[in-house]
Amino acid sequence: MEDMSAIVLEQADRLFQQHIDKQILLEADAGHWPGSLWGALDDAGLPLALVPDAKGGVGLASSVAASLIRRSAFHSVPLPLAETIMANALWTDAGGEVIKGAMTLAPVNPLDRITLVAGARGATLHGTARHVPWGKQALHALVFARDASGKAFLCRVPTAKINSTKARRNVACEPREDIDFDGLHLSSNDVSPASSCLAAEGLMPFGAAIRVQQMIGGMERCMDYALAYANERVQFGRPISKFQAVQHMLAIAAGHFAAASAAGDALSEAPLLGDNAFAVAIAKSRCGEAAGQVAAICHQVHGAMGFTQEHPLHYATRRLWSWRDEWGAEPWWQEKIGRVICARGGEGFWPLLVDRQEAVGAA
Repeated sequence: MEDMSAIVLEQADRLFQQHIDKQILLEADAGHWPGSLWGALDDAGLPLALVPDAKGGVGLASSVAASLIRRSAFHSVPLPLAETIMANALWTDAGGEVIKGAMTLAPVNPLDRITLVAGARGATLHGTARHVPWGKQALHALVFARDASGKAFLCRVPTAKINSTKARRNVACEPREDIDFDGLHLSSNDVSPASSCLAAEGLMPFGAAIRVQQMIGGMERCMDYALAYANERVQFGRPISKFQAVQHMLAIAAGHFAAASAAGDALSEAPLLGDNAFAVAIAKSRCGEAAGQVAAICHQVHGAMGFTQEHPLHYATRRLWSWRDEWGAEPWWQEKIGRVICARGGEGFWPLLVDRQEAVGAA
């Protein structure tokens, strides 16, 4: 299994390097859907990374899928690959069949609520989801909804059926639509009771989990750029990496990156990324803080050159600035952490930090 996982990651990295260049990224920033790139990802089976073999997927372990998402972010893949991986995993876990094509997840914001009214021939949705990633470009949206009694459901929504949207883009120029689901009717085949892991927070921990892995990949790319530039840029007769001030900045960035990576690694201990909401809260808040620091320091190391359109650093940093605020910004998740700790009390604080079972129970 380890050998197979290494082969998958190596082939994915090679695929990203082969298909992603400056022209692809420029066209994606302008709103062009890179169909050839998606076709290559689909042919390689990457959108089904977390779907078990028995259900037609690749069946990767959570830790390997996390590494795959990191590598996609390292290369600034301008597609909803991470969203599709998670959406297919959740839908098949709920008993659905594999969904072909690009997918997205909704709602994204903690305050957005989608309600479901069951009928004789299916169900009807109501509510609005804001800033949905690739809301109209994806072929399907996996929507989390509750009925009047509070029961949770997952809904497979073909985006062709969505009539009302408002186009937006985040700082990274990635599409983020506001979608109005009011009156949208779905057949019974498109609605499934949600798994127990979704009962409390819905899709929030799972969306945050993929943003955590993406931020780690984006930070790694920034660090690579900064280290390479510091060793190449000569000032006063020596590389700037030899100056103590620059070394100190890079050391701070490396510390933030290491802490964020450790927090992200903890998520892969669960059977499915995002299955431990307490670990997600820690990772999302820590990675969000680290992303801001790493982006700022790497731009500072590059000086004026790093702020130009020609230098590729901005493809990573603009995504970091966007991802840190999506699926709950740091304050929202930090409040979750605080509530769990306060509920456990002083005697329960230390076991919560060192005992994995305690941490899982806190979720």
